[in-house]
Amino acid sequence: MFQARIRFTFAAVLLASTAPAFAGSAPPPAPDGALRCDKLLDVKTGQTLPDQAIQFHAGIITSVGPAAALPPGAHAIAVHGTCLPGLIDAHVHLTVDPKDAGYQGLADSIPRQAITGVRNARKTLQAGFTTVRNVGADGFADVALRDGINAGDVDGPRMQVSGPPLGITGGHADNNLLPYEYHVTSIGIADGPWAARARVREDIKYGADLIKIMASGGVLSKGDLPGAPQYSLEEMQAIVTEAHKLGRRVAAHAHGTQSIKDAIVAGVDSVEHASLIDDEGIQLAKDHGTYLVMDIYNDDYILSLGAAAGMLPESIEKEKLIGRRQRESFKRAHAAGVKMAFGTDAGVYPHGDNARQFIKMVQWGMTPLESIQAATLNAADLMNWQGKVGILAPGAYADVVAVDGDPLADVRLLEHVKFVMQGGAVKRNDTAVSE
Repeated sequence: MFQARIRFTFAAVLLASTAPAFAGSAPPPAPDGALRCDKLLDVKTGQTLPDQAIQFHAGIITSVGPAAALPPGAHAIAVHGTCLPGLIDAHVHLTVDPKDAGYQGLADSIPRQAITGVRNARKTLQAGFTTVRNVGADGFADVALRDGINAGDVDGPRMQVSGPPLGITGGHADNNLLPYEYHVTSIGIADGPWAARARVREDIKYGADLIKIMASGGVLSKGDLPGAPQYSLEEMQAIVTEAHKLGRRVAAHAHGTQSIKDAIVAGVDSVEHASLIDDEGIQLAKDHGTYLVMDIYNDDYILSLGAAAGMLPESIEKEKLIGRRQRESFKRAHAAGVKMAFGTDAGVYPHGDNARQFIKMVQWGMTPLESIQAATLNAADLMNWQGKVGILAPGAYADVVAVDGDPLADVRLLEHVKFVMQGGAVKRNDTAVSE
């Protein structure tokens, strides 16, 4: 009888949690707040609409339309600029900073990384990124950060987190900085299909929303090559099968040509970096509907300031070999029509500068609207949060940013966000006045 009662209670909770916010024919609840925007960018159509109002209740948008439709006497915040959805960065590392690269990172404890994440989460939110996907953190520090944000203890973007990334012994996910006598192995290291499956289960046990794997070598790791395969196809297939079975998506770090193709064939949901993708890999990504998340801003930072930040000399040399090739790959993949989401690898460069990637995306083939769609509609789709983030429409979170001027005419305006609202709460307000 007790077990039956538990099953009934769980079923009731499940049904309640999956019901539409405004089910049936009942009208939506009265708004408890509104924004009145001089202009509003519809990221779906690319239209910029004048004098628009966004009404919201309990942090959820209830209506978007002409400001003339606002109820008489309605309290609204007048935003003098162009409103658009809160931005999304689908590849960040909030718990680390550039100074943590190389040997300097050995001094950072996991609790210290969580505190670092608190600071960086606030910077990211203030920059207009109201949602992020954190793909890789030591010791589940990102899980703690996500939970602190969700509890309202600290300010920061909505987060999906991966916990410790999975990789091979001595590979990009491992700690290769200390000599043998220390016997140091990073948490996510797993060799072979069944060991890798066990790591997937462990990450999920301790709070991961998605799984991050290292298919190839990397730039900032010691002793490996970005283009060299690491996880085998068989290992990646086991990881993807296990993760998808447990309702989690998989992001694969892959610079190398073969690793990119193996990861796509294995069924990953996104390939991160994709620096050396070839035409066959581009076609595979199209055929499988795999997202590419290509961080084409941080090459500027690594080559100009990486050495001063303490990055290993070999990392600087590796970046010189792949940075421009990654941008050329971005241009070819975009021209071919591959699905692309905005992701910057924040943490390699200082947090809060995420929007500097928009102009790079435009310089390498996208229109300003396409670059914005990558950081709204596309990133939301990748995260399976479509309709909830990355759009201004009824049922979505009231996540809104605003800039002076027209971001379709000058996408660099997104580097200087003036207004940030998250879930109906104003987090930054440089240009708005209450009416």
